[in-house]
Amino acid sequence: MKLDETDKKILERLQTNADITNAQLASELNISPAGMLDRVKRLENSGIIRRYVALVDADKVGKGMWAFTSVSLSVHQLNSLENFKEEVKKLSEVLECYYVAGEEDYILKVALKDMREYEEFLLHKLTKIQGVNKIKTTFVLSSVKFDTKIDIEVNKD
Repeated sequence: MKLDETDKKILERLQTNADITNAQLASELNISPAGMLDRVKRLENSGIIRRYVALVDADKVGKGMWAFTSVSLSVHQLNSLENFKEEVKKLSEVLECYYVAGEEDYILKVALKDMREYEEFLLHKLTKIQGVNKIKTTFVLSSVKFDTKIDIEVNKD
């Protein structure tokens, strides 16, 4: 799907406030509400807009310890890689998992309550996944930048 400038403006606005009403968004972009609804539905149906979420403050819900955990597998065959992907999807502590090139095979972004919960996660979940060979974890001291918005170039007319 090719994005026109109006589509890009819609995406820019929805990324900063997905709570905006269709009528408000239509008014801001000088489009009819029906036309706006059609455009947003098209962006959703094409998969460009994947879903809408609420961003939760991790500290306030008791998951204020963040870790980035690198995992190396002992075998690099397709079934081993697929098994790891399927197993890691089941771990609620893992917010993001990336298959990477370099010394490690995967990098996980993990949200936890404290070091005890990390130990439980490590010993009773992550190391139990067949094929895990090496684990290296870096703990986050503080967040310098956290953003979910992808920059979309919009012509500023």
